[in-house]
Amino acid sequence: MALDIITYILIAIGCFFNILAVVGLLRFPDVYTRLHAGTKCTTFGSIFLILAVVIQSINVWVTEGIISSPQSVLTIHALIALVAILLTNPTSAHAMSRAAHRSGVKPAKAVTDDLEKEKT
Repeated sequence: MALDIITYILIAIGCFFNILAVVGLLRFPDVYTRLHAGTKCTTFGSIFLILAVVIQSINVWVTEGIISSPQSVLTIHALIALVAILLTNPTSAHAMSRAAHRSGVKPAKAVTDDLEKEKT
């Protein structure tokens, strides 16, 4: 019962972060802030959703006592997906923002561009 409540809380937190990502993608003015919202919020949302999957699998293991169940395979796949998300989201956001900067896309607000000297 307590693990079910924790699972529901983690699912709610994960959905909240993913909704924040959607709002950020729709509302933010330029590619840099949209990338920030899209990658950071979806990464946090995925972490909480996958933690919910792992805790629910632990709940099944404890209640049924079966370790070699489909939940164990699901947990392993979810953890592998989490590692892939944690590696690829920041890397792809960095690559896209660097490509946007090298293409000459300026931020929406006036900021100091420390990398302007490297273009020459």
